[in-house]
Amino acid sequence: MKKNMGTIDKVLRILVAIIIASLYFANIISGAFAIILLIFAGIFIITSFMSFCPLYYPFGITTRKNEE
Repeated sequence: MKKNMGTIDKVLRILVAIIIASLYFANIISGAFAIILLIFAGIFIITSFMSFCPLYYPFGITTRKNEE
């Protein structure tokens, strides 16, 4: 698994996940919509820590700067 996520991409995903979790715990979002968003938040957190996005891979997208 080759890393394909840059720092800005990871930070944005973590911020979005934190915002979604905050909205859920503040009871601003609820129901099935909240559960779906929480699943996405979990995926964002996991992919951020792995520095790999499975959706980027088939399209050859990378937000990571080349290390030489």
